[in-house]
Amino acid sequence: MICITQWDARVKQDVSSASCGGGCGDTDRRMRPELQCLTGSGVVHSDNMARNSPAIGASDQISSGPSMHFPNADRDRGAVEFSRFLDRTDGISQPKQLFDLLSDFALGFGCIWIAYGPLTADRKVLNPIRCAAEQMLNYPDEWQEQCLRRGYDRIAPTFRESRLRAGPIRWREVYSDARTTAHERRILDEAATFGLRSGITVPLRGPYGSFAILSFAQRCNNELQNRTITYLQHAAIHFHLTVADATNSKLIKVVPDLSVREKECILWVARGKSSWDIGVIMRISENTVNFHIKNVMRKLDTSSRTVAAIKAISLGIIAL
Repeated sequence: MICITQWDARVKQDVSSASCGGGCGDTDRRMRPELQCLTGSGVVHSDNMARNSPAIGASDQISSGPSMHFPNADRDRGAVEFSRFLDRTDGISQPKQLFDLLSDFALGFGCIWIAYGPLTADRKVLNPIRCAAEQMLNYPDEWQEQCLRRGYDRIAPTFRESRLRAGPIRWREVYSDARTTAHERRILDEAATFGLRSGITVPLRGPYGSFAILSFAQRCNNELQNRTITYLQHAAIHFHLTVADATNSKLIKVVPDLSVREKECILWVARGKSSWDIGVIMRISENTVNFHIKNVMRKLDTSSRTVAAIKAISLGIIAL
């Protein structure tokens, strides 16, 4: 589970049509109909998947090196979907477009929720991505707001595990790990009430010491198959490296200039206050508060006040 947010990269697409049924996360039952006729494909695969044991070490890592070839596409149609994803993203450098394509790819495996974001310096995890790469997700708005209000974006247990592992992390393993506290388990329980019932988090390293995480979540409790996790991991790596390269190609990322009032308003938003509350605190009208917040949203190119608050924090414009 990842609670970092910045922009609602896509409308909560196909959520109602992506019900789990009995095959949530089952590659064979989630692929498009036209894949039924395929007979063969090359597959990148590793058996060192996220394991049942929470022990951490080299054996936990999923290799992205040598490929293994499966002669029968019926055994793993995910190879076709992954190849399609690579073809569709070829030549694209805009993070939002890439995120939409990644979301579509993940949906084919039953993952209707995904979230991507760099872990910043204040989380004490390696180095932040140079020029602050975008943070993107399509998580439910209510869950985003709760994460911000309760500070889950700083204490989610998957962050701790991401510091220690190189391969994908199953949320169920984190939940049952003896090191996970009762409070951390409550975070995962709360996520489930918002529809994020099972999933994985993929730690991602990239250029200039960049470090990010990308999570894939399902609405059902079924565990993702190992081979499915392999494809999601490789897609996440491809997405991260492409976004990081595009971001780092810019010399300087200009930080939007907010007025004192705008900074103060968005700071109170980040602290979970409503426009009415902020008006009382700042002794201005609720309409004036909304005016300043809308200006912040426009300057930060975001679609909601919650996302604007998170982006302001990540850019160093405000600090909690």
